[in-house]
Amino acid sequence: MNKTVVIDIVALSANLIGEHTPFLAEYVKKRHLTPVRPVLPAVTTTAQSVYVTGTWPSKNGIVGNGWYDRDDAEVKFWKQSNKLVQGEKIWDAARKVDASFTVSKMFWWYNMYSSADYSVTPRPQYHADGVKAPDCYAYPATLRDELQKELGQFPLFSFWGPNANIKSTKWIADASVWVDKKHDPTLTLIYLPHLDYCLQKFGPDFSNISKELNEVDTVVADLVKYYESKNAKIILLSEYGINPVSNPIHINRILRNEGLISVRTERWYELLDAGASKAFAAADHQIAHIYLNDPTVKQQVIKALQNTPGIDLILDREAQKEYHIEHERAGDIVVVAKPDSWFTYYYWLDDEKAPDYAHLVDIHRKPGYDPVEMFMDPKNPLIKVRAGYKLARKLLGFRYLMDVIPLDATLVKGSHGSPNVPKQYYPICITDTPAEKSELLGPDVYDVIWKHLV
Repeated sequence: MNKTVVIDIVALSANLIGEHTPFLAEYVKKRHLTPVRPVLPAVTTTAQSVYVTGTWPSKNGIVGNGWYDRDDAEVKFWKQSNKLVQGEKIWDAARKVDASFTVSKMFWWYNMYSSADYSVTPRPQYHADGVKAPDCYAYPATLRDELQKELGQFPLFSFWGPNANIKSTKWIADASVWVDKKHDPTLTLIYLPHLDYCLQKFGPDFSNISKELNEVDTVVADLVKYYESKNAKIILLSEYGINPVSNPIHINRILRNEGLISVRTERWYELLDAGASKAFAAADHQIAHIYLNDPTVKQQVIKALQNTPGIDLILDREAQKEYHIEHERAGDIVVVAKPDSWFTYYYWLDDEKAPDYAHLVDIHRKPGYDPVEMFMDPKNPLIKVRAGYKLARKLLGFRYLMDVIPLDATLVKGSHGSPNVPKQYYPICITDTPAEKSELLGPDVYDVIWKHLV
């Protein structure tokens, strides 16, 4: 099989390629750029799972970055086991054709316990005293130690949160090259997350994102030059584009005002009690899965949603079939926001009763995705001093709580998830040879990768 690399430049859309991305601007002039119609939902875990299985969420089961586990009665986001992705992966299919085929899976999601030959993914250490220490998980296990000896500790706090920056993307790129030099895999899948941060914070506003565009352009240039020297076939890809938003929809507050949400009080704050709620939403960018523990409230929920500005689609089980998301993990009702809107996970009605994790970067305890984690509270002029003090406590070995995240959803200026966005915000696929279609569907990307391999 042909040596192939797929470089996933998260959030790259055609409208971003230009003066601030000089390498990409020149590169696409001699290649073929094909838009990819966004899958529903157009989020990381779903798009990647569609690309590597060639199947829709209705088949592979990845209906979002998280969903409600009906057996555990818990909302679970950002799980990592590859066993969650149902169906054969492209690397398993390739091995049937070529027994010598190997794959390196560098930070693509659902990376743990896959059948990939080499893989690395973010994985913090959670200490007994509450400290979260930066680290990564790798297979084989020795790969983690080899990479961190060569490149330094994986910069977890540059990967997500208020301090997100190019360091994590550069580390991933360097790690990918290191693995390639040592193991020479047939297929390499590389995840470069950098643009995701600035675009959700600022939207496609070049006055605020030009520096970040240039930074990721430089990383991509270095990767492309390296893989060209290895005579690899190169695919540049993205999972979604990010469009401007100005209207956060607090969907759980709507359901709570309908008397459908249950909470329990611990100390001064309220915790969502998903298992006891008649209906609640697991919010994920521009999509929300609404789960009904009491089926009799379905019409009440639909009526409340129909009266909510900013909602584009309300999909019951039958309507979900048109969008290929009808899976047991999906909500009983799937709601999609209009392009200028997105869904928060907020369920409390009084910020004084917000849970303690609301002010933290805490992607696993929150019952939904929270892009406000990229901001420090702008209303507190001493917030950076406070964060520095807490960091000093950590370094001295004291317990600390980095509670610096605001509760102002209007800070977020960019989002994704809906398939119904203007084409300028579609994800893209850049290849040496033209695609067979003028516009690809998500499963078509699997075929593009396969044809490069064979």
